[in-house]
Amino acid sequence: MHNYKTLSLKVALAGLLFGFDVMVISGVEQSLQNLWNTSDFFHGSVVIAMALWGTLAGAIIGGIPTNKIGRKKTLIGIAFLYLISAVGSALANDPIVFAFFRFIGGVGVGASTIAAPAYIAEITPDQNRGKMVGLYQFSIVLGILLAVASNYLILLFFNHSWRLMIAAEAIPAVLFLFATFSIPESPKWLNEYQNKKALNQSSKNIENSKTVLWSKSNRPLIYLAFWIAFFNQFSGINAVLYYAPRIFTKAGLASESALLSSVGIGIVNLIFTLVGMSLIDHWGRKKLMKWGSFGYIFSLISTAIAFKLQLMPELIVVMIFLFIAAHAIGQGAVIWVFLAEVFPTNIRAWGQSFGSSIHWILAAIIPSLMPYLIEGIGAFWVFMAFGILMCIQLFWVLYWMPETKGKVLI
Repeated sequence: MHNYKTLSLKVALAGLLFGFDVMVISGVEQSLQNLWNTSDFFHGSVVIAMALWGTLAGAIIGGIPTNKIGRKKTLIGIAFLYLISAVGSALANDPIVFAFFRFIGGVGVGASTIAAPAYIAEITPDQNRGKMVGLYQFSIVLGILLAVASNYLILLFFNHSWRLMIAAEAIPAVLFLFATFSIPESPKWLNEYQNKKALNQSSKNIENSKTVLWSKSNRPLIYLAFWIAFFNQFSGINAVLYYAPRIFTKAGLASESALLSSVGIGIVNLIFTLVGMSLIDHWGRKKLMKWGSFGYIFSLISTAIAFKLQLMPELIVVMIFLFIAAHAIGQGAVIWVFLAEVFPTNIRAWGQSFGSSIHWILAAIIPSLMPYLIEGIGAFWVFMAFGILMCIQLFWVLYWMPETKGKVLI
């Protein structure tokens, strides 16, 4: 008899690798641009964004293996993708090869946003589902913290070896690989699969489930998945995570202080993710999103004003920390839980795939433009735009977002 908490912890390691993969690049991206002498546009849109386009590909196709061969086998495949990416990108000698292996890791990230939350949601009792699926988000921010801490330690002891920083991801990738081999398949998926097998209509039913997803009756669910993903990325969260040292340097901090401040981001993210996890099954998803929206608006607009008035860099650091806290309590705690809950079992993986795809399309576009935008139109306009969009998110949360707390999965 497997304990659902132990299984959830093992599967949530996918999130740790997600967070590590996203954040580790922040410590090396400026070094890589200097090493390969690439333009801001090429650096942002190819060297950095290729992992994000891989994530989009993983989100688009991740529903296929998750539905067809099961949650467990898909998670095993994801673990291999992470490992290949870590080793390959660490050994790369030019930006194209580096981008290729980062793309592979991105596919793993995108697929994990479907398979891992779906698995955890399906093995967990309804009353504890928010907290347990929230383990995936907790693991993401733990991965972020481990990445920035690893980067900082390598900077201190190995003179900023970007290869070691990237290769460090291989360690959690191996641990996740072993963990996935030891878990059973999701009972809900097995039940669905056995029903299809008994009817000898497996492939037909898979196609039907995609058709059902786009049916008129499910359009409200599609809209909900679209908007929560849209607002998640237009908060600027991935742009800030990918370019935190660059943003802090732009604010006036020395490079070493900027990297240390990035470690602070990881710590704040971890602390407030724990707060979000402790509240999500008591307050519900909607209330966390509401208060997260208020935090977004205040911190983003304050950051914009601080850049405009050229205030002391320490104030900008504090506002960015507040922004991270608002994200961790709101969107960070809610998005993967909400996407796993809002769709019924027969279309869950396809619905999550749609929501994740929107999330990662924007996660690829926005950070890829960040170096160009900061240098071109300036940090004031970038953060002000994010702040205004979060005002619109608040309106959506108050008037359109439903509460899914305690919803029975069918």
